[in-house]
Amino acid sequence: MSQTAIPCVMMRGGTSKGAYFRAEDLPADPAVRDAVLLSVMGSPDDRQIDGVGGANPLTSKVGVVSRSERDGVDLEYLFVQVAVDEPRATTLQNCGNILAGVGQFAIEAGMIEGGDPETTLRIYMANSDSLCDVTFPSPDGQPQYDGEARIDGVPGAAAPVMINFLDMAGSLCGALLPTGNARDEVLGVPVTMIDNGMPVVCINAGSLGRTGYESRDELNGDTRLKERLEEIRLAIGGMMNLGDVAQKTVPKMTLVAPPQAGGAVCTRSFIPHDCHAAIGVFAAVSVATACAVEGSVAAEIAQLPEGSPKLMSVEHPTGEFSVEMELEGPAAGPVIKRAALLRTARRLFEGSVLIPKSVWGGHQSRPLAAE
Repeated sequence: MSQTAIPCVMMRGGTSKGAYFRAEDLPADPAVRDAVLLSVMGSPDDRQIDGVGGANPLTSKVGVVSRSERDGVDLEYLFVQVAVDEPRATTLQNCGNILAGVGQFAIEAGMIEGGDPETTLRIYMANSDSLCDVTFPSPDGQPQYDGEARIDGVPGAAAPVMINFLDMAGSLCGALLPTGNARDEVLGVPVTMIDNGMPVVCINAGSLGRTGYESRDELNGDTRLKERLEEIRLAIGGMMNLGDVAQKTVPKMTLVAPPQAGGAVCTRSFIPHDCHAAIGVFAAVSVATACAVEGSVAAEIAQLPEGSPKLMSVEHPTGEFSVEMELEGPAAGPVIKRAALLRTARRLFEGSVLIPKSVWGGHQSRPLAAE
């Protein structure tokens, strides 16, 4: 056979879609692994016509899963974002959407046993060196995908996947507020730099002459705005302890505005150069956190619910994203005890993805289904 067959499952996780692999089925060398994943997705090509990618950053994602040898941890998850039109794959950021399918994938791959009537797994997220607990229904030990849970950005209903994030502050930047400030000024624009699972820069849309309620298409066609955002992003990289971010997908630039539909805040998030149809899981957590930090750009316009934990609705172009946050300590420097959210997932197809042997000769792997 002139191609290498690699066991693979395609799943929708949250509002993203990606290829899931057992770590043992991919090359151990990161450079070779990335070359394989570029070939799998068909990158670089804006159509990804020669691979299984969907010609969009939200459908050009990969989850690499393995059993964990860490005490008290069930699985390890590495997320890989494969660029669409560039020969680049990065593990710098995390993805909470693809995370939503990791536990189900592992059970059906025979990597771990499921519980009955539900399964809770502790998962180590290698990208951010952090932990989370994921719970989903699994009658008779098998993942259930049908259900009544609904999330904006996904048609229909599915089984709920509850994700509780643990110790996410400073995941990539080393601190919740990398500069130590709730607000800084960069190139004449007030910003809040924050990292509670995803490095995010919050900017009041009005500071850039926008409302924050523009459609995704309108913002993607706004060349002047995108150039300004990139100018600020490049200037901020070092301030967030991320170094030169020219070739990185972080930080995420997020315009914030007062809520329109009864939520806490309205957002338009860039990933990093295109406006997101919704908002990423960890970006939503970081923005929700910024809303609770006294003096931040987001806090001055946010409408926060009373009490604790707080269920905070982050509005985005196609709906909203609810984040449940438990905070303690002063508003000027809160400690995030817990951030939880609802996602759904669905297994789409399984089999083997084929790549040219010139990319990787591969090795013998057992089938994906449990023996």
